[in-house]
Amino acid sequence: MSDSGASRLRRQLESGGFEARLYVKQLSQQSDGDRDLQEHRQRVQALAEETAQNLKRNVYQNYRQFIETAREISYLESEMYQLSHLLTEQKSSLESIPLALLPAAAAGASTGEDTAGAGPRERGAAQAGFLPGPAGVPREGPGTGEEGKQRTLTTLLEKVEGCRDLLETPGQYLVYNGDLVEYEADHMAQLQRVHGFLMNDCLLVATWLPQRRGMYRYNALYPLDRLAVVNVKDNPPMKDMFKLLMFPESRIFQAENAKIKREWLEVLEETKRALSDKRRREQEEAAALRAPPPVTSKGSNPFEDEAEEELATPEAEEEKVDLSMEWIQELPEDLDVCIAQRDFEGAVDLLDKLNHYLEDKPSPPPVKELRAKVDERVRQLTEVLVFELSPDRSLRGGPKATRRAVSQLIRLGQCTKACELFLRNRAAAVHTAIRQLRIEGATLLYIHKLCHVFFTSLLETAREFETDFAGTDSGCYSAFVVWARSAMGMFVDAFSKQVFDSKESLSTAAECVKVAKEHCQQLGEIGLDLTFIIHALLVKDIQGALLSYKEIIIEATKHRNSEEMWRRMNLMTPEALGKLKEEMRSCGVSNFEQYTGDDCWVNLSYTVVAFTKQTMGFLEEALKLYFPELHMVLLESLVEVILVAVQHVDYSLRCEQDPEKKAFIRQNASFLYDTVLPVVERRFEEGVGKPAKQLQDLRNASRLLRVNPESTTSVV
Repeated sequence: MSDSGASRLRRQLESGGFEARLYVKQLSQQSDGDRDLQEHRQRVQALAEETAQNLKRNVYQNYRQFIETAREISYLESEMYQLSHLLTEQKSSLESIPLALLPAAAAGASTGEDTAGAGPRERGAAQAGFLPGPAGVPREGPGTGEEGKQRTLTTLLEKVEGCRDLLETPGQYLVYNGDLVEYEADHMAQLQRVHGFLMNDCLLVATWLPQRRGMYRYNALYPLDRLAVVNVKDNPPMKDMFKLLMFPESRIFQAENAKIKREWLEVLEETKRALSDKRRREQEEAAALRAPPPVTSKGSNPFEDEAEEELATPEAEEEKVDLSMEWIQELPEDLDVCIAQRDFEGAVDLLDKLNHYLEDKPSPPPVKELRAKVDERVRQLTEVLVFELSPDRSLRGGPKATRRAVSQLIRLGQCTKACELFLRNRAAAVHTAIRQLRIEGATLLYIHKLCHVFFTSLLETAREFETDFAGTDSGCYSAFVVWARSAMGMFVDAFSKQVFDSKESLSTAAECVKVAKEHCQQLGEIGLDLTFIIHALLVKDIQGALLSYKEIIIEATKHRNSEEMWRRMNLMTPEALGKLKEEMRSCGVSNFEQYTGDDCWVNLSYTVVAFTKQTMGFLEEALKLYFPELHMVLLESLVEVILVAVQHVDYSLRCEQDPEKKAFIRQNASFLYDTVLPVVERRFEEGVGKPAKQLQDLRNASRLLRVNPESTTSVV
């Protein structure tokens, strides 16, 4: 489309007086045919796509300008906040100069001399308002208190955008800070420069802002009680690195040199230990406040002295639980590391070891505190395992991919949850496999693929279930049977939609059902018989197909009967005669030779021969679909089809006056009654396993008709 034509069309559509109804009317009157309308439709569609692209471009440009404006506002807000804080600090300094001019100067000089030659750790500690004391325990520096620590933290964090909420935490102060370089965990590629701020209860990571010197942007905040620090061995050129583990992620940082890396590791461990000790003391003080006051009266209870003596016996001393072992002290952190590194087996092994150690032991407050810490890790581990089995995860790998998470949940005593999540995961996998299956043009080919995908998945799931839940409660097996029935319903929905909803022929439907039954019987190898379920789910569709095909046969037979001339068949060629003989033999009519004559003639009517082939074909296909619930439907349909032919012969015998034609009709009746009906009755009994009284009664009534052909009584 030319630019002038596009511009003209655009102006026409954008005009204020544009009316769509009038426009379409004029267009249909002026167009020469379908080709012009298609070309005009393409031009309108191209204009619509161009307009949509322009709209997207404008929206994106406005959105980008909005983001830049918001960023500038954030920068201005941060600068105004810094300016306000600087003015407040200068005002405080001016007010304090007359009172403490000389001591402050002396203190400032002393501090400068002490810290001028200090290392990065000492400089960071001095900025935070304390110096490292003996054994790594922080001690306050000269002239520093809670107010000084808070002021230092406020000054430093003002350089970090988006962390104002941190200033509202009471008792929080800065312990250490420094520059780091973050690396990508898988390929060890450098990601970004960051700055770490270690507080007494958390670690703040901020990224550099290259366009603003000395300013940072908030990136992440990690509580120390949920943070694990791991030293990364030097592997040149990658060196001076350490890893931070926090569920569900991990990050790798590189320090400036080995000394600073060592300082980071030491101060992180010291701060975590100090935080743990502080919280333990707080818990002990809270427990002491909740404890009942001791009874000071000795005369009120005559057995009190004896009780105190019993508590002081060596047996009571032996009941104290020893929690000073190194593996118990490090157990919570080891569990954090195992969870972060996805070492589920190691985490459960540690829990089993602890439970075995504390078995048959009392539960004093220290044990209860340890149990509380461990229970929190168990909850985290359970959440990770549940996420591993969620349908949102990748479903590749089959049922065996879930074994690891399921086995650990069972070891944690959550067998019911493991069973539920496993079956939900496999249901999503089966649904995804069926949905992704390509629908072929040939229905039978698609059903072969569908059965292979579904029943293979069901068989693998059953075997994996047996492996994972072999020693568990039998209730899980009931849940699996319920799940298998639900999965079979999912399969039947896809099966019926392709076979029965698309109105396939009865022969195709019979082959498809036969394939499904054969695959279903393979599950019997593992003791899972779902044949009755597939019968119950398909009975309605198969019944509808049988009744529909019965109506087709009846209509075709009636149409042939209306055009019946009662003449012998002339097949014209020996090949055609030989083909008809083979078809009759396949239908079970073994004595068809006696009804053939010379020169390719057949001493039967075309209507009777066609009815025989169609009826036997219907019976064979219906027997492939047969199961007990369809017995009466099949039998009644078969009797109804046969009655159409029998009643037509009966009517022809009573109405025909020509002796020659009447003899020919009687010959066709003999073939129908003496040959076709016994074959139908015998084949039905073979396929079903029991004789049909209705077919016997029909044949007996036909015998009476032959004895008295002039009777006016119809066969019923």
